Amino acid sequence: MKNILLSLLILFVLNACKKEAKSTLVSTKSKPDYTQFVDPLVGTSKMGHVFPGATAPFGMVQLSPQTNFEVMFNEDGSYNTETYEYCAGYQYRDSTILGFTHTNFSGTGHSDLGDFLVMPTTGELVLEPMVRQEGKKGFYSTFSHSEEKASPGYYKVNLESYGILAELTASERVGFHQYTFPESEEAHVILDMVYNVYHHDNKNVWTFIRVENDSLVTGYRQTKGWARDKKVFFAMQFSKPFKSYGHKKYDAVKYDGFYRRFDQEHNFPEMAGKDIRAFFNFDTKNAEKIKVKFALSSVSTSGALKNLEAEIPHWDFEKTKEETKKKWNEELSKIEVTSLTEEDKVNFYTAIYHTNLSPILYEDVDGQYRGLDQNIHTSKGFTNYTIFSLWDTYRALHPLFNITQPSRNNDMIKSMLAHYEQSVHGMLPIWSHYANENWCMIGYHATSVLADAMVKKVGNFNQKQALAASVSTAKVRYFDELGAYIDYKYVPDDKGHSSVSKTLEYAYNDWCIMKMAEELGNTAVAREFEDRSKSYENVYDPSIGFMRPKLSDGTFRESFDPMDTHGQGFIEGNAWNYGLYVPQYIDKMVEMMGGKDHFSKHLDSLFTVDIDEKYIAKHEDITRDGIIGNYVHGNEPGHHIPYLYNWTGHPEKTQARVRMILDTMYAPNVDGLCGNDDAGQMSAWYVFSALGFYPVTPGSSDYALGSPLVRDAVIHLENGKTLRIEAKNQHKDNVYVKEVYLNGKKLDGTMLSHHDLVKGGHLLFEMSNKPAIESK
Repeated sequence: MKNILLSLLILFVLNACKKEAKSTLVSTKSKPDYTQFVDPLVGTSKMGHVFPGATAPFGMVQLSPQTNFEVMFNEDGSYNTETYEYCAGYQYRDSTILGFTHTNFSGTGHSDLGDFLVMPTTGELVLEPMVRQEGKKGFYSTFSHSEEKASPGYYKVNLESYGILAELTASERVGFHQYTFPESEEAHVILDMVYNVYHHDNKNVWTFIRVENDSLVTGYRQTKGWARDKKVFFAMQFSKPFKSYGHKKYDAVKYDGFYRRFDQEHNFPEMAGKDIRAFFNFDTKNAEKIKVKFALSSVSTSGALKNLEAEIPHWDFEKTKEETKKKWNEELSKIEVTSLTEEDKVNFYTAIYHTNLSPILYEDVDGQYRGLDQNIHTSKGFTNYTIFSLWDTYRALHPLFNITQPSRNNDMIKSMLAHYEQSVHGMLPIWSHYANENWCMIGYHATSVLADAMVKKVGNFNQKQALAASVSTAKVRYFDELGAYIDYKYVPDDKGHSSVSKTLEYAYNDWCIMKMAEELGNTAVAREFEDRSKSYENVYDPSIGFMRPKLSDGTFRESFDPMDTHGQGFIEGNAWNYGLYVPQYIDKMVEMMGGKDHFSKHLDSLFTVDIDEKYIAKHEDITRDGIIGNYVHGNEPGHHIPYLYNWTGHPEKTQARVRMILDTMYAPNVDGLCGNDDAGQMSAWYVFSALGFYPVTPGSSDYALGSPLVRDAVIHLENGKTLRIEAKNQHKDNVYVKEVYLNGKKLDGTMLSHHDLVKGGHLLFEMSNKPAIESK
């Protein structure tokens, strides 16, 4: 009996151990590593203008290699067109690296930033980056892409000229460098305070450095570029004391007071000037690692030190790298997809990655940030963000955030409202970055972001203030011919440039204000802006079937070519593309332009009639890489166009066009973006379209249905619900949608409600290789 009891006891213990082991196995099972499907090098060639360096999601620090130095202006004062290629400081075709900067734009068509370039070197100390006065090599290094690696939150490259392995990672506010040196008595780390992206002779206003001790350096730089008055502060900490240091000035010093008493260039702990480069010298053993932590702040060096201590108080490079990788996995795993091909999966997750690079966090760990008024503010009830490329990102990026990042988008909206409160113009941001309004592009598209969030019930921002801010913005008469628009109900072509584009964009923005007023029951404001939202009608010429520049006397301009993208009343587009921009009243636009059949044929021509090179020659932002016929996918004004077939009774044409664009305009290689990613807009189009729907009209709660590219997707919503998207019978040839079901109920028509989507459940597309709907 004892033996039986003993056997049963042993069996019980063994079973318990098995259960515990199984339980432990389940609980410790790691989530899939979605970072393996992201390639930050995608789009780093030609027009993509993205950077491959290390950053955390929406991080303030975007630490990335700079591969060439192009000044903004030629010696004769003309614009240097080669500058445009270096909006992100990096071009894949290059074989040189100048160093690593801590601020970068992702995918823009104009640029700034490139702050605080750090470069490790060995041998003779050289402080000029490209070519020295005597014609010898500068401090740049050659490199090979075969020895370069980029993944979310990590970048590695071998600096061949010096035998130094450079590795980078970052937290939100701190860049972390790790340099593996060879044995040397002449090892250096250069801090280049001259370098800028879009550099010109007067870009630097002032730079200042303090050597606090033998391993800690603080300072700041003030620049005058796209941001007219940008200040960035830093704290730079070395893992090893430097044996000596110094700097060189590159500006003529007309007055230096009694500082002339000192040898300021060598081991003097204050460095100040318009253009300076500092250096820090070391002795190194073979394979010795020197680490550098570099924290940023918009407020002060003391703020940078707080950020440094709070985010990376240690010297464990791998720990920070893994922590940032985990943060990226948390963002990437919000949408889990099964794709037709591995290439599609890389495209999808790289697109998600690009959508999470900006807007960026813009406050210290204590909530302090520099405001538009250049005063120091403390965020209360929100996290402050900057880099609002709104002419681009209102179209799909912010609508995507309303699904994947609603809390963060709520903070971004509160940041826009803080901008409004600090604006001496009483305006919401137009295109803003680093506590500056740069006034780039047209329209006042913060209204779109606000309206889209309001109608979709996203966020807890002050909606009455949002409406007041929007109305205030829409009545600043001196802004971009807005006064003329109010007076004439269109922008007269003889009153300002891009008259048609401005009229169309203002009319849409006014419709957004109308929607906000309707949400709040403000009928007077709703009526006022409903009237303004119809102004698009005033620039349509029915005699030729195109939107056309109109003069202040009420006549259309005689000299006009609807194919030309230059000087025809449109900005970065022509009448064929930009003339189809009436997202607020698509049915009325189709009727106005000849009805469904005629409009459908017009769209057919847009995609099939080739545009001559002479019509795009004068635009940096429009190149062959992003053109299908005369349709320009490489630039934002036409992103809604493939979905317009839905309003003509031909959804099958939308489905075919969308799948064609997904397959031909995006690729998992360095040329994989057909135009500037524009702070994530190009990638947001891909994410939406690959899932099967798109926000043609932000400010409406409806999405237009397309043709999903994924086999299956699970969206983990912030409200705790999940939405599964299934494409039944998915195949590369099955581009047509036979039927769509949401939670078992067949959808009629071509629209999907946001409110239904966020309830979660199952969205089923039945795919086919034949159109489900015949022409009507």
